[in-house]
Amino acid sequence: MSVEPGPVRTTPLVRRRVTVRGVVQGVGFRPYVYGLARALRLSGEVTNTGEGVVAEVEGAVADVAAFCERIGAQVPPLAVVQSVRHEPLAPRGGEGFTIAPSRPGGPRRTLVAPDTATCADCLAEMCDPADRRYRHAFITCTHCGPRFTIVTGLPYDRANTTMAGFPMCAACAREYADPGDRRFHAQPVACHDCGPRLRLDTPRGEGTAADPVAAARALLAAGAIVAVKGLGGYHLACDAANPAAVEALRRRKARGDKPFAVMAADPADVEPLVHLDAAERALLTGRRRPIVLLRRRRGTLGGALPGAVAPGGADLGVMLPYTPLHHLLLGLPGDPRGPRLLVMTSGNRGGEPIVTDDREARERLAGLADAWLGHDRPIHVPCDDSVVRICAGEELPVRRSRGYAPFPLPLPCPVPPALAVGADLKNTFCLGEDRTAWLSAHVGDMDDLATLTAFTRAERQLEAITGVAPRLLAADLHPGYRSVRWARQHARGRPLRQVQHHHAHVAAVMAEHGLDGTRPVIGVAFDGTGYGDDGAVWGGEFLVADYDGYRRAAHLAYVPLPGGDAAVRRPYRMALAHLWAAGLPWLPELPPAAACPDDERLALARQLERGLNCVPTSGMGRLFDAMASLAGVCQQAGYEAQAAVELEAAAWRAGEPDGAYTFLLRAADEEPGPAAPGAAPRTARGDGPLLLDPAPVLSAALADVRAGAGAEAVAARFHAGLALAVRRTCAALRERTGLGTVALSGGVFANAVLTSACCEGLRADGFTVLRHRMVPPNDGGLALGQLVIAARAAAAGSGRAARTDT
Repeated sequence: MSVEPGPVRTTPLVRRRVTVRGVVQGVGFRPYVYGLARALRLSGEVTNTGEGVVAEVEGAVADVAAFCERIGAQVPPLAVVQSVRHEPLAPRGGEGFTIAPSRPGGPRRTLVAPDTATCADCLAEMCDPADRRYRHAFITCTHCGPRFTIVTGLPYDRANTTMAGFPMCAACAREYADPGDRRFHAQPVACHDCGPRLRLDTPRGEGTAADPVAAARALLAAGAIVAVKGLGGYHLACDAANPAAVEALRRRKARGDKPFAVMAADPADVEPLVHLDAAERALLTGRRRPIVLLRRRRGTLGGALPGAVAPGGADLGVMLPYTPLHHLLLGLPGDPRGPRLLVMTSGNRGGEPIVTDDREARERLAGLADAWLGHDRPIHVPCDDSVVRICAGEELPVRRSRGYAPFPLPLPCPVPPALAVGADLKNTFCLGEDRTAWLSAHVGDMDDLATLTAFTRAERQLEAITGVAPRLLAADLHPGYRSVRWARQHARGRPLRQVQHHHAHVAAVMAEHGLDGTRPVIGVAFDGTGYGDDGAVWGGEFLVADYDGYRRAAHLAYVPLPGGDAAVRRPYRMALAHLWAAGLPWLPELPPAAACPDDERLALARQLERGLNCVPTSGMGRLFDAMASLAGVCQQAGYEAQAAVELEAAAWRAGEPDGAYTFLLRAADEEPGPAAPGAAPRTARGDGPLLLDPAPVLSAALADVRAGAGAEAVAARFHAGLALAVRRTCAALRERTGLGTVALSGGVFANAVLTSACCEGLRADGFTVLRHRMVPPNDGGLALGQLVIAARAAAAGSGRAARTDT
């Protein structure tokens, strides 16, 4: 606390209470307010409360008015002001301006900042041998460092963080209490004297290294795999330039061919490997420090990295160090040279959530890691790395987590206190109240007890820091989803509204763009799997939708899904099913027929003929699987969407396509019939749903494969044909409805080749195109759409938008 004397006043005084909401705690906002009040010669005080930052200021009328006008401008770097409210009070007199202790209790409406990368000032101090925090692995200030992953309650004070167990030394305490210092009320402030402390554990010795970072760097240089504790959990790290280390990590994690991300000390270290434009560089070097998907230079990764780092795909995921420990691990000037590029992958086994607890890390990562570089500052809630890309010049989130969560999203219409639990793959959940939504960090795939436990813990923490007490729950329609089961078990008498999967996708992109729902859009929702109203597996959908309901206006024609998940894991089964549905032969020289064992092929033929265990699917993701198999790109998928990722890579390598395959657009009750070569698809008449029939595409691709066309040509023509089909279907629906806005959502639209082509073509056709920029198009953004739809249905009391259970 500090008090400064003020001048003698002779003019009339006024007093106002000013409440600032937003990301205003733990970001240097009170010192900013203090400085502003002092500059304007005002008396009073400022404090943190559950609502945000509250200041009472007293002074001349013009000075108080200037304070109220300027308080929301020129704020500290990490602050985000959502609202400023001021109300008159009776003048009290008094001198000086005080920074008062925080006031607990009351409504919780402040917003916790996301975890943020080490700032330039802290990094300079860490590299300065004369600074008392030289080489300090936990250096931080009000402009950087952990926030979301260490907070346990509000107001955001040290006692309500995992730093509560580390008493400050006298020097840190002076900085913490000084409003003029960059570390004033920086809750994680610490130094070498007051902790936290690093340790390096190996199977042969625990915490014995005099310099844990130097020892870990030497292990990495020797080819070891080291578990490294980050902001939101552990990474498994190895030298990305060491083929044996990369292969060992891939084998131990049972990673298959799923690409690894790499951490580079500097953008210059990856520029020989990838294309890096100004927008991508800004993402890579900004405060959030996500993994940025960068297009590889054509050919191989180059001499610096083995192909095993990222086999098959067109992209290399790159991030820069975002904690002091990362900078130390990669080496400061003068350090012995270690790896300049590190593979950094989530510290977990396949299907499990990221490890955050130190003891758990020794148990769950045993057999994966050769050593553990950790520390004694607890992580309160897990938070995986975010993944983003630039698509058509704009940011496209693939996974929204560290650096973004729990930053709020504005809603276009008010909602009651509600919780939407998302889906089972790439799960995130969403809390909302009034006109604000909070999307959680990435939770993961809800396929084991550990993930469900992590979901429950994260949901409780987000409730605690937002103050939202849900009175309504929302979930998917799928009867077998674990997220739905969780919602039922935790409803405790609260209504549960179930929302159709693809309707939620479309609503998510509508909400992100601020649409109030008074006018429907043409929603194009492309993914692999979503439970449909008819019990089929949907996924190639054109919906005429608003928040209150939807009509299935067109969709990809149904084909059998033989064996369910078996067809997803083995794309050749999906290719054979699509060929069968199109009446095309399984020629033995075709890649899917050659990949399918003889006995399985015979059994599959009988299965398709008899319809045994063959639920119908309109999944666009399954068509991508089929085309990847037919082109010879991928026959067995070791990770989700592998076939689609590798098909996109092949299309990108082809460059500008030399043609486009043609889909047939017809009425649902119209016989397909042959398509004339090169002819535009027939457009169905009437008001019934339209079918997008891929039979002509498969026929043309089959002919190309038999004629010796390469996989890249087939992939490029397929992508071009699908983009053209989207344009023609939307044009047909505009003729029927008069709607001119198209919303693109679903995991298929994480494909940059397809998304760019669709956006460009639709805009050329005069459509307004909405695509995701703040939440992922995949199921990681689904909960936002569920929230808005369920809230609207609840407000209406009923409706076709959602189903109600209790």
